[in-house]
Amino acid sequence: MEQNDKIQLFEDKRIRTAWDAEKEEWYFSIVDVCEVLSGTDNPRRYWSDLKRKLKSEGAVELYEKIVQLKMTAPDGKKRLTDVADTEQLLRIVQSIPSPKAEPFRTWLAQVGRERIEETIDPELTIDRALETYLKKGYTREWINQRLQAIQVRKELTDEWDARGVQKGVEYAILTDEISRAWSGMSTRQYKNLKGLKKENLRDNMTTLELVLNMLAEATTTQFSKDRKPSTFQENLEVAKAGGQVAGRTRKDIESQSNTPVISPKNAAQLNQVVTDLLEGAAADMSEMPEEK
Repeated sequence: MEQNDKIQLFEDKRIRTAWDAEKEEWYFSIVDVCEVLSGTDNPRRYWSDLKRKLKSEGAVELYEKIVQLKMTAPDGKKRLTDVADTEQLLRIVQSIPSPKAEPFRTWLAQVGRERIEETIDPELTIDRALETYLKKGYTREWINQRLQAIQVRKELTDEWDARGVQKGVEYAILTDEISRAWSGMSTRQYKNLKGLKKENLRDNMTTLELVLNMLAEATTTQFSKDRKPSTFQENLEVAKAGGQVAGRTRKDIESQSNTPVISPKNAAQLNQVVTDLLEGAAADMSEMPEEK
């Protein structure tokens, strides 16, 4: 656990958090959240009562998975306190009868409805992804590449399923192998370079990075279909071979452009560059003399 013990603010209230780099998960102090949402003067007592309520509601699994971390108390000392990850916290919020918690419950209901709709009509997933990326400031050209990357990744994971690769740890190991082979870094190292934590790495790639990552995954898929690996070690070798194809392409590009393909910039920085360019172009246009 990378104990950052950072403070997140909600309506000027302090909520202590910690980041688990290995699991890529934020943990939140539950008593802090209870204090903010309920307005109680005794958040520890409130959380104690709420735990009993959750247990009576049948949320036994949630109750048993609550863990404790040492966090800095108001007096400056480190003390163990109950923490929850994002999923657990959202479940807890649903049981807090407070007007401040209502926006969270409304949002969860909306997300649930959208998920059901997407199950019935999968095309809605693409439409909503497009809308989300546009709102975040991505260009349509980048978005088209990103949606294609999603399809390429899906084809690869389908192939892994067919070869008996287990979701979770084995997926992560193979993905890391592909990443190392083409970029020279594991997924975690790549995210660290871009200053990312929970964010999706592909959402923070340049167009060229995204294309090379797609090449690595698409090639791995094709090699797997050709070689039909039957063991995890064989799948590992296929993943490395697929990534190496994109790795050689990256080195070829860099040898002719003298510019590194791998960029430390993340989405926020890249989108700001695009914004600056557009604003600069608009300013240049406004200074041009009008045609007579």
